[in-house]
Amino acid sequence: MFKKLDEVENNYEHLQMKLQDPQITSDPKQYTDLMKEISEIEKIVLSYKEYKTCKEGIKSSLEMLESEKDEDMRAMAKEELNDLNEKSSALEENLKILLLPKDPNDDKNIILEIRAGAGGDEASLFADELFRAYSFFASDQKWKLQLLSTSPGNAGGFKEIIANISGEKVYSLMKYESGVHRVQRVPKTESQGRVHTSTITVAVIPEVDAVNIKVNQNDLRIDTYRSSGNGGQSVNTTDSAVRITHLPSGLVVTCQDGKSQLSNKEQAMKVLHARLHAIEEEKKMKEASDDRLSQIGTGDRSERIRTYNFPQSRITDHRIGFTTHAINEVMSGKVSVVLEPLVTHFQAEALKKQTQ
Repeated sequence: MFKKLDEVENNYEHLQMKLQDPQITSDPKQYTDLMKEISEIEKIVLSYKEYKTCKEGIKSSLEMLESEKDEDMRAMAKEELNDLNEKSSALEENLKILLLPKDPNDDKNIILEIRAGAGGDEASLFADELFRAYSFFASDQKWKLQLLSTSPGNAGGFKEIIANISGEKVYSLMKYESGVHRVQRVPKTESQGRVHTSTITVAVIPEVDAVNIKVNQNDLRIDTYRSSGNGGQSVNTTDSAVRITHLPSGLVVTCQDGKSQLSNKEQAMKVLHARLHAIEEEKKMKEASDDRLSQIGTGDRSERIRTYNFPQSRITDHRIGFTTHAINEVMSGKVSVVLEPLVTHFQAEALKKQTQ
């Protein structure tokens, strides 16, 4: 591990030297690419430097204990040594995590798709509530959320919501939300006070560059129609909504929340590219069954991942057996309450796998 860390540190110093090259600083693309490369390893390098400083402190404390005769000074050295040993162990574990192979999609923006499943109107209402929780969470993370398409429920809420979320490392956190979310509560329409169970599905799809997915324009059928949702002045008055059908796969993508037909078409194509790429990735994942463990909860849309039990104010994540009673906080946008234990769990699993 330390050989690898030395290599990363040397590479970091080399990249810093390149920043002094006028040819690079005068070229916006080269400069941006270089800064991105530096930022990707900077956290590792700074942690490694802190670790080495800590180790030097341990060495100095041990030397003091060997040479110092004064008991008060020895007691201080022992206390400092204990603190440094504790800090050193924590830094070493963090470095192991930082060196884990990165998911190539972690830095990507996402297409978020939420659909009502079993439970009728109640499922549509919960789809809306979970989307609001994600919206608040995105705002806290300084991410940008753009609504692409909605399909209203019969009694409120939404049968389907599709949005684009962009920002720093969106997929790295939101990927854990893919799957079936189950809600247990008494619906507003239930006069007997009985608890009903409903489900919604969440799909978190990493955005892809259009150049990575070849789409033959002859394979597309593009229809326009009048938008039915909320929007700007043009919505509901012009045929600005766009429906794209990819004939070979049967995939249908609609986008209606943009201000113009052109913007809706661009967003619909973005969603189509992402979905086609996700299908290819799913095929590869099924073929590489040995790696299934590391993928649990990051892409299987048919897997029941979480239950929201409102009468008992309880959320349970079935993948890791985690339970919290902070259901109100989570539904208010504090999604990190359920995400942080997942990140910790899957990092630990990846570390175990790496040492086997």
